[in-house]
Amino acid sequence: MKHLSFSLRGLAPEVVVMLAGIVAALHIGKLPPAIPVLQAELGVTLVQAGFLLSLVQLAGMIGGALIGVLADSAGLRRSVLTGLGILTASSVMGGLASSATELLLLRGLEGVGFLLVTLSGPGLIRQLVSVEKLSLRLGWWGCYMGFGTGTGLLIGPWLMQQLGWQGWWWLIAAITLVMLAWVLMAVPADRRDHDPRAGSPLSGLRVLAGRLKLTLSSPGPWLVALIFPMYSGQWLSVIGFLPSIYTQAGLEGAVVGVLTAIAAVANVVGNVASGRLLQAGVGARQLLYLGFAVMTLTTWTAFSSMTSDMPWLRYGAVLVFSSVSGVIPGVLFSLAVRLAPDSSVVSTSVGWMLQLSALGQFIAPPIIGALAVWAGGWQLTWLATGGLSLLGVLLVTRVARLL
Repeated sequence: MKHLSFSLRGLAPEVVVMLAGIVAALHIGKLPPAIPVLQAELGVTLVQAGFLLSLVQLAGMIGGALIGVLADSAGLRRSVLTGLGILTASSVMGGLASSATELLLLRGLEGVGFLLVTLSGPGLIRQLVSVEKLSLRLGWWGCYMGFGTGTGLLIGPWLMQQLGWQGWWWLIAAITLVMLAWVLMAVPADRRDHDPRAGSPLSGLRVLAGRLKLTLSSPGPWLVALIFPMYSGQWLSVIGFLPSIYTQAGLEGAVVGVLTAIAAVANVVGNVASGRLLQAGVGARQLLYLGFAVMTLTTWTAFSSMTSDMPWLRYGAVLVFSSVSGVIPGVLFSLAVRLAPDSSVVSTSVGWMLQLSALGQFIAPPIIGALAVWAGGWQLTWLATGGLSLLGVLLVTRVARLL
């Protein structure tokens, strides 16, 4: 037991927090490779699959900022632990689901756990590292989505062949439970966890309302929050539907999983680069412009009917799409922390950003799925993603005035 404790405490606390984000994102990545199986076993339609991809964002879409306020008040470490506990329980129950409706409800519950982990992570990292290392560490934090979804996409098809999709859900629940224990042992309690002054319920509500008002009355959190869904909505749509696209093209499950996983993990390249480039003095505006421009060009290449007979060119475009666009979340997490109106509302600012990000991820996949059904294929996908990129560029010009 002592040896286990030493092993769990061996990594720096901020690295353990980053791993918690990756495990949370694994719950996002567990679904795409399961969509063809769920269609066959539970009769899930393509539009329902789009909602399964996006419904995990429901909690963030409805109350990201409010949950951020509660995390700021209750303690960031405690919020991460609570989120991991919710993800564990919902994944266990998900393996028992017998209909698309039950899965949809549980994906909404998973969204609460996912949000608690991912909106608390940046603020907790801020507490754990020096100012000089913050941009670099937040760039690494931005990797959680690519690593988590990529891992799920890579190993999901093989494990589902061995365990079934239910066993795949339960395995991820076990991994999440281990991560919860690791955070409990390796990450020190933040100051709110030690604060004995609970205060009256009325004074607590006033503090919550004050933090929410401070955040939402500041232009920085609003602009950063509006930019994020222009990226996240199209990234989740493209990566989330790749297994279905390739399966329809006649590729086998294992090959589909590997190709999609590589595309998702490629996002990490941009995440890491964003932190290093920001630390080296490259402007946030330039990095955001680059990310959105590349997303527009590569989605046209990947989905236009003009490239229909060039599958490897299309796949190469998807790789570039995911890798270069990865600079966007890394930059935005850094800006959310930097433009928060006060250090006491960092999680609230991140929560508001993730709330609008969740809105984009909730709306975009079903719309793009419906667009594919209407068009009889994926050839018009680039019009939707290009429109999101254009809106993103327009918003970047506004946030640049605050830098």
